[in-house]
Amino acid sequence: MIPLDEIRAARERLAGRVLRTPLVELDGVHLKLENLQPIGSFKLRGALNAIALAPREQLEEGVLTASAGNMGQGVAWAARELGVACSVVVPDQAPATKLAAIERLGGRIVKVPYERWWQTLEEAAYPELDGFFVHPVQDPAVMAGNGTIGLELLEDLPSLDAVLVPFGGGGLSVGIASAVKALRPAVRVYAVEPETGAPLTAAFAAGEPVEIDFQPSFVDGAGGPALLPAMWPRLREVVDGAFAVSLDEAASAIQLLAERARVVAEGAGALALAARDRVQAETVCCIVSGGNIDASKLAAILAR
Repeated sequence: MIPLDEIRAARERLAGRVLRTPLVELDGVHLKLENLQPIGSFKLRGALNAIALAPREQLEEGVLTASAGNMGQGVAWAARELGVACSVVVPDQAPATKLAAIERLGGRIVKVPYERWWQTLEEAAYPELDGFFVHPVQDPAVMAGNGTIGLELLEDLPSLDAVLVPFGGGGLSVGIASAVKALRPAVRVYAVEPETGAPLTAAFAAGEPVEIDFQPSFVDGAGGPALLPAMWPRLREVVDGAFAVSLDEAASAIQLLAERARVVAEGAGALALAARDRVQAETVCCIVSGGNIDASKLAAILAR
């Protein structure tokens, strides 16, 4: 669990730099619209907090992260604020929309095969490049920044019973759950993955991390071949369970958000809503984690 005082300190650090995102209601479910952040995703919170806490001398050679796109934008945004260089290691199938946004923010893209990108996440390093490495998932400062979402939820929705959180690596789930459980232990927090890559769902079912089959999909910001080893103990401590949804359910949630709520969500951003029927609770919040989706992909989903 990330200590509550670290999450509260992160909120002070981020004040005036990130958007306090609104809650809107759709068919009795509350949506926390992190897709409205300046970079189109929640990742700005963790990136800014981690880089703000980094020793200044360690930033002289720039900053570095590994990302499918959204964390790359967050780190590039923070680097631009500081006037330092930024490099982002991305998998070779990363969406064009996210890559273009990283470059607009001044980030340098280093495209590698998926396996090499995953290795970078596991090792928390990319020796071929200089710079202060910001891990997109397991850095405690990143998780503390993400946890500020939990503080906002409990303030804006005191009757909250359950939260559904898109799951990529666990940094968002652990951050939100740490804040929520510290203040309201009875609130349930569930992670949601695409069934094409659902290692957390499998781990909860087995009681430990297990091997799974993984297929990349349009849900590029979530789903993976395995849990990062450092994350399972944290997740088991604060997350109540996990759900795997089909790609069709994710696409239907994207369509519903666009047509009924006028909200643009990427695949990962729609996962929580796709799992709404899995939870029996009175007051439920679904985190819409991001909205950075290629226009052609969105058009194809809406035209189904």
